Amino acid sequence: MSRRSVEITPELMLRAYRHGLFPMAETRYGDRLYWLDPERRGVLPLDRFHLSRRLLRTVLSGAYEVTVDEDFAGVIAGCAASLPGREDTWINPQIEGLFTSLFRRGHAHSVESRRDGVLVGGLYGVSLGGVFFGESMFSLCRDASKVALVHLVARLRLGGFRLLDTQFVTAHLSQFGAEEVPRDVYKERLADAVDRDARWLAYPPEEALTLEIRSLAGR
Repeated sequence: MSRRSVEITPELMLRAYRHGLFPMAETRYGDRLYWLDPERRGVLPLDRFHLSRRLLRTVLSGAYEVTVDEDFAGVIAGCAASLPGREDTWINPQIEGLFTSLFRRGHAHSVESRRDGVLVGGLYGVSLGGVFFGESMFSLCRDASKVALVHLVARLRLGGFRLLDTQFVTAHLSQFGAEEVPRDVYKERLADAVDRDARWLAYPPEEALTLEIRSLAGR
């Protein structure tokens, strides 16, 4: 993994993402950002997403109200906050500001999970061409972030996206089929997908969305 300190702007971030790099801070309150270019990159194949029948039932049950791009600030704050087992994060105030700028320009998006009107989970990332670069997720209730991920994948598939970048592979993501690929393989896939036409569908037709979610579980 190579890292170098640079002055990062929203415009530079988009150029960097196009070439496979992404920024992180060392700690929540660290004052320096670094470019990362891992030797092995996490991806979640959109055509081989694993959705269990149990989670499908949860998604379709309405246990969580799912919204898109309605509380980006709340989602990134939730991802940055300390949680049991995750006392520190790489999202510092500068990261929050940069991604908020990208959101205002239409390049960053959030998926929110709410229960009784309260934000209890979600995720955010960057869209560029046919690629969605997943950044982080959080959950305060069982399955809240998983439901958001299912909704993200369904929308990406409906919108014609080709690549879902997860940066790294965690146990949480591996259950959905996330895998590591060598850096050169990832960049080949990135180069093929980043100039493809795709549409970010915040609210596709409900019937189409439900059918796409069911298809993820083979139903």
